[in-house]
Amino acid sequence: MNPKDQFSVLLDLVVELRNSGSWTGETHVQKATYLLQELLGLPTGFEFVLYKHGPFSFELREALERMEAGRLIELEEQRYPYGPKIAEGSASKRFRTSTQPAATFPQKIAFISKELGSAGVADLERIATALFVIRDREIAPSKRIPRLVELKPHVQIDEAEEAFRRLEQISKAATLAGLNPNPLNPT
Repeated sequence: MNPKDQFSVLLDLVVELRNSGSWTGETHVQKATYLLQELLGLPTGFEFVLYKHGPFSFELREALERMEAGRLIELEEQRYPYGPKIAEGSASKRFRTSTQPAATFPQKIAFISKELGSAGVADLERIATALFVIRDREIAPSKRIPRLVELKPHVQIDEAEEAFRRLEQISKAATLAGLNPNPLNPT
């Protein structure tokens, strides 16, 4: 996916996340993009690694920085200890009229935004990390929960179990909606 298409996806995601009641900080955009790419098959082309708070893409961070510089997005500063919220920038409307996303992109973006819109940062970290663990084909299904806890020692076993359950719910709902080319079986 070229940068203009990436910006279009990210801008649509920011708008949909905000419409879904999300805080829409960078963590929300990172984790939603990861699920769009790895669960729903939206080809954003970002490379993700496991980082401090789950799957993270440095390329995505750079794209957001370029979007901010181009006034496609803006950061709304919040009181300490909260990070900024991401909102549409002054140049976003003109940009959006010049791009046309692929047919299924808006449905996938709206779906994942609705599913993750009310999730907090800790929930997003656990859900995205659960998907990261599932994507590691060398980890047997019976070892996934212990692996998530090993990767994220601050996550309790019951929280890890809930993350896998929530991910399975999202996957099933996406499959029923015809948006999931990659159904999961995390258990």
